[in-house]
Amino acid sequence: MAWLILIVAGVFESVWAIALGKSEGFQRLTPTIVFFLGLAASMAGLAYAMRELPTGTSYAVWVGIGAALTVAYGMVFEGEPISLMRILLLLGIIGCVTGLKLLD
Repeated sequence: MAWLILIVAGVFESVWAIALGKSEGFQRLTPTIVFFLGLAASMAGLAYAMRELPTGTSYAVWVGIGAALTVAYGMVFEGEPISLMRILLLLGIIGCVTGLKLLD
């Protein structure tokens, strides 16, 4: 169960990161609310997962999922550059997160 919660927390990390960018420095209400809700859900999930999983592994997986999803979102929806190298590097992050799970 801790792994599932950690994965969901990683998704919420991406949610708050994207919302933070869209909040324009907390000047836009809806993205600001989404930021704070996503942040709370993400941190709560990370804290819960760390009760059972090692701190380093939990943090690396949480950050990896959040970073990979945030970059992928940017490439698909925000016009960030898409290249084979960027995709391969994202797959590398996903591979490392998967590897940490398999080692557990």
